[in-house]
Amino acid sequence: MKKHNHLLIFLAIIVLTFSACNNQEKEEAIVVEPINMDNLRVEIQALEDAFSAAEKAKDADAVAAYYSEDAMSYSRNKQPVSGRAAIRENIAKDIANDSLGGYSVYKVVDLFAEGDTAVEIGSWTQFDSTGVEIENGHYMSYFLKRDGKYECVRDMNATTKPKLEGM
Repeated sequence: MKKHNHLLIFLAIIVLTFSACNNQEKEEAIVVEPINMDNLRVEIQALEDAFSAAEKAKDADAVAAYYSEDAMSYSRNKQPVSGRAAIRENIAKDIANDSLGGYSVYKVVDLFAEGDTAVEIGSWTQFDSTGVEIENGHYMSYFLKRDGKYECVRDMNATTKPKLEGM
């Protein structure tokens, strides 16, 4: 009987030891490095600045580079556009129809991030070719980090312009 009890105690110790090691490995596997939010803010603002510069240069390809291949863009007064190619086409039409020679400036207002995802809340201001403000509003962009680079996979914007009567 004593041999049997000693064997059970020995087996229990082995099971507990392996169990503890296994749990420790699992805990180590889910450790996520903290994100430096100051660096991320600079990185996302650089994406917004490049987007703005490309718009001002009337370069639809460079504007579309902001988006991932599987992106969806939700613009005011338009149906959602799916995929970088369709977004690029939409941007090219907007550029072709721009009679004011306008450009927009985008500013990161708030930023949230975890793992390989980031959500930006920003403001935009649209100017005519002389620098006079035409309109402004807000936007939200959702980014995924792929191959070490953030790409916009979803964005949405709204204007602060009052709704016209009867619309």
